[in-house]
Amino acid sequence: MDILVVGGGGREHAVIKALKKSTRAGKIYALPGNGGIAADAECVPVKATDIAGIVEFARSRRVDFAVVTPDDPLVLGCVDALEAAGVPCFGPNKDAAIIEGSKVFSKNLMKKYSIPTAASETFTDPAAAVEYLRTASYPTVIKADGLALGKGAVIVNSFDEARRTVQEMMVDKVFGASGERILVEEFLTGPEVSVLSFTDGRTVVPMVSSMDHKRAKDGDEGLNTGGMGTVAPNPYYTPEIADVCMEKIFLPTIRAMNAEGRTFKGCLYFGLMLTKDGPKVIEYNCRFGDPETQVVLPLLRSDLLEIMLAVRGGCLNADMVRFSSGAACCVVLASDGYPKKYATGYPITLPAVGAHEDIYIAGAKLEGGQLVTSGGRVLGAVATADTLKEAISRAYALADKIHFENAYMRRDIGTRALKALNAN
Repeated sequence: MDILVVGGGGREHAVIKALKKSTRAGKIYALPGNGGIAADAECVPVKATDIAGIVEFARSRRVDFAVVTPDDPLVLGCVDALEAAGVPCFGPNKDAAIIEGSKVFSKNLMKKYSIPTAASETFTDPAAAVEYLRTASYPTVIKADGLALGKGAVIVNSFDEARRTVQEMMVDKVFGASGERILVEEFLTGPEVSVLSFTDGRTVVPMVSSMDHKRAKDGDEGLNTGGMGTVAPNPYYTPEIADVCMEKIFLPTIRAMNAEGRTFKGCLYFGLMLTKDGPKVIEYNCRFGDPETQVVLPLLRSDLLEIMLAVRGGCLNADMVRFSSGAACCVVLASDGYPKKYATGYPITLPAVGAHEDIYIAGAKLEGGQLVTSGGRVLGAVATADTLKEAISRAYALADKIHFENAYMRRDIGTRALKALNAN
């Protein structure tokens, strides 16, 4: 089968490498892909948000199957357009992708169907939001309703901070139309867990849990980023908690979407907080997480393409999805200065990778046959092992062999997870 993968980051590189292992995989195209993905798929310079261009390419090459991974094209209806053109897809349609496309929608869904989440209020008028925030308890969370490149949730510690955030989102429109509505949300505390899941709209099969590291600097200091590294599995996510999540969050969410006439098929991401009152939903994503995918898929022992075909066909079952009992770690190498100002265009030197290692390219392009940096998060060094401690050690050993000018990485990816393991 010839396969089209929409997107061009480290997540897509991980998906493509996993798809390549399938005995049914033929030619793989990446739209637009990147300089590193070019080693594993044919990259085509069509933007992930160019829905018409994607459909035209799929038709012209008679692609057999498409995998749409980024949030923007999913929310724009890329799956709907491809399916209408006769191209079977993995990914939710536009009606279902709203679960990430609108935080107000997802919050209202959780309230309506009694799915555990933080208390919140919705505002369309900045003055009303500010007035409400005068008497709010702090810290509190302010979220832009729509997609905002993962930066639409801000933790504020005072009324002055809150007022400035409302101004930026609703008046200055730093996130464009995404900030026309905002949520003011209760601040929850506890360990965070990411759980990706396959679902065909009836059956939910969770993948290995993971732990992301969002802050730019060691010790969880600095600005929020798209993710500086991940480990899997997450030691806080015990079998007992997994059972509670399935009963009170995962299945109720799928049933709620069905009841709303928005059946979800694809990868549904549950961002969870394990509070003293039990697990609660922080956010839903309508797709594979980035960089969670980079540690989850290397542990997958089943055929990813077969799973995706079953999801699309509505015949998913848990026996199809098998994971290794080991662990994985991804260390992100970024351009120094990310997520703010940073320089690019530096040549990248990559080492040979071992049997339990991989490198997923995110922000790099080819110039005259040379891979050079082109983004903030440049790549992820990934390793698997029988234990988390060994996986972390291997990932850092691999990362230290990768070179480009102004490379930066956190040196404490997995430290919290190891402490949790030692405490259990």
